[in-house]
Amino acid sequence: MLVRGLRVLGQAIRTEPRLFTIGVIGSSVFGLLVIANSYVVGAVIGRVVVPAFTSGSTGTGTLALIAAVFLGLSALRVLTIFGRRLGAGYMQFRLQARYRRAVTRRYLSLPPSWHQQHATGSLLSNANSDVEAAFVPIAPLPFAVGTIVMILAAVVALFFTDWVLAMVGVVLFPMLFALNTFYARRMSPRQIKAQQMRAKVSAVAHESFDGALVVKTMGREEDESRRFKVYVDELRDSLISVGRLRGLFDPVMDALPSVGTLAVLLLGAWRLQNGAITVTELVTVAFLFTVLAFPVRAIGWVLGELPRSVAGWDRVQSVLAAEGDLAYGSATASANGPATLRFEKVDFAYGDGPLVLRDVSFEVPPGKTVALVGATGSGKSTIAALSVRLVDPGAGEVRLDDTPLPALSEAGLTSASALVPQLPFVFDDTVRGNITLERDGVDDEAVWAALRLAEADGFVAALPEGIDTAVGERGTSLSGGQRQRLTLARALAGRPRLLVLDDATSAVDPRVEAAILASLRGGDTSASILVVAYRRATIALADEVVYLEQGKVVATGTHTELLAAHPGYVELVTAYEKAEAEKAESDTEAERVQA
Repeated sequence: MLVRGLRVLGQAIRTEPRLFTIGVIGSSVFGLLVIANSYVVGAVIGRVVVPAFTSGSTGTGTLALIAAVFLGLSALRVLTIFGRRLGAGYMQFRLQARYRRAVTRRYLSLPPSWHQQHATGSLLSNANSDVEAAFVPIAPLPFAVGTIVMILAAVVALFFTDWVLAMVGVVLFPMLFALNTFYARRMSPRQIKAQQMRAKVSAVAHESFDGALVVKTMGREEDESRRFKVYVDELRDSLISVGRLRGLFDPVMDALPSVGTLAVLLLGAWRLQNGAITVTELVTVAFLFTVLAFPVRAIGWVLGELPRSVAGWDRVQSVLAAEGDLAYGSATASANGPATLRFEKVDFAYGDGPLVLRDVSFEVPPGKTVALVGATGSGKSTIAALSVRLVDPGAGEVRLDDTPLPALSEAGLTSASALVPQLPFVFDDTVRGNITLERDGVDDEAVWAALRLAEADGFVAALPEGIDTAVGERGTSLSGGQRQRLTLARALAGRPRLLVLDDATSAVDPRVEAAILASLRGGDTSASILVVAYRRATIALADEVVYLEQGKVVATGTHTELLAAHPGYVELVTAYEKAEAEKAESDTEAERVQA
C-alpha cells in the first residue's frame, strides 16, 4: 500500500512539478525557521533571562532586539506558510479538476455498450468522490516533505549541540515513521471499503431519484428507503471503523513527541548538572522537540490518507484504462444529397450473449424512407444503433455511401447521420440551447426551420419566452410528445443526410406523427430516413418496409406487398392497430367518466 500510494503521489508531482516545488520550498524554509527559532529561544533563555534573574535587571535595547528577532522570524514563517499552502492547495485543486475532466472525456469517448455495464451512480462517484479521494494527500504532502527536511536538519543540529540528547531523536523519529507505516497498513482495507460503499450509496441514491415517479406511483417509498438504509448503514459502519482506528492513532502520535521532550528534559537535567551542556543548549533541544510535534503529524496525515488515495486512484484508473473505443478512419462522407445506407450480412451480439441479428441485409436508398417493422426483441433498435455506429457489427458491414462506417472520421459520420431515440433526452437549458448544442451554423433561422419540420414550432411559440424558454431538468416542463419533437428538431437542425428514427414519435398524437413524416418526406430535408415503426399509418408512408423476425430479415417490400404476401406481417400490424384502438377507446371512456 505504501509503495502504491507513493506511486500516486509521484504521478501527481510529475503532473504539477512547479506547484509542488513552491509548496516544498515554503515548507522546507518553514522547517529551517522553526529550528532557527529554537536556537533563538535557547539563546534568549540562557543568555538573557537567566542572567536577568541573577542581576535583577536587563537592558531595554536587549529586549527590543529580542522582540525584533522574534517578530522577524514570525513574519518569515507567515510567508512560508502562505507559500506552502498556496502551492499545496492550488496543486490539489488543479489535479482534481484535471482528472475530473479526463474521466468525463473518457466517459464521452466510450461507447454506449460500456456505459450499459456500469451503474450511473458509480460513474458519478468515479468523477467526483474518487477523484477527490485520489488527491487528498496532496494538501499535506509539501508540508510532510518539508518536515522530512526539517527533521534531517534538526538531527544534524542536535548532534552539533549534544550527541547524548541527539540519540533521543535518533530513537524517536524512526518510531514515528514505523507507527505511521503500521497505521497505513491497518487503515488500507477500511478506506478501500469505505470508498466502495460511497460509490454504492451514490448508485442506489441516483437510481432511486431517477425512478422517483415509479417509486411514488407504486407506493414503494418505504421499501426503497429500507433498501437505501442498508447501504447507508454499511457506509456508516465503514466510516466508524476508519474513525475508530484514527482515534487510536492520533493520541499516540501526539504523545510520542511529548515523551521525547520529557526524555530530553530528564537527560538534559542530568547533563546540565554534570556540566556537560549549558542552559542554552538544554532549552534549545527541549524547545526543538516541542515544536517538532505538530510538523511531524503532517507525515502521518499523508500516510494515513494513502489507502483512501490508492482506492480512489484505482477506481479512476479503471475508467481511464477502460477498453472498447470505436476506432475511426479518415474518410469523409459526401456533403450533398441524401445518403445511402446499406447493411451487408450483418451479425451482432451484446457481449458474449446470443446473436440478436443474423445475416441482416437491406438498403435505404437515397432520399427514400424505409420502415423497420418487427415484434419486440426482433432487433430494430439494434439496427438503429448500428446505423449511426453506436456499436459495430460482429460480422458483415454497414456502409454509408459505399464507405464502411469504421472508415469514416468521427466528424464525418456525425455530420452525415443523426439518431433520434425513443426515449428523448432534454438538457436543463433553453429550447434554443437544446437544439443548437452550440453547433456552428445552427442559427435562429435554422432552429425555427427544424421546429417547423418537427411540428414543434406551434407549442414553442406559445411558451413564455419562445425559444429562450428554459425547459427544466430533463425537460420536466414539457410533455412526452413535446420532448420527442424537440429532440427530433435537434437532429434536423444539423441537416443530416441520414435520419434514423427509433420509434421517435411514440408519444406523439398519430395525426401529428403523420404530419411530421409528411413534412420530412416533402420538406427540404435532403435526408434518407430509416424509421422504427409500429403504427400502420407510419408504416404506410414508407417507400419500403423491412420486416424482422427474431433478428432476421424475413421480407422486404412495400406495405401493400407485405400485407398481401406475409401473414406474420399482417398479424403484427393488425395487433398494433387493435392495441391502439383499445387504448383510444379506454381514453375516451376515462374522459366520459370524468365528465
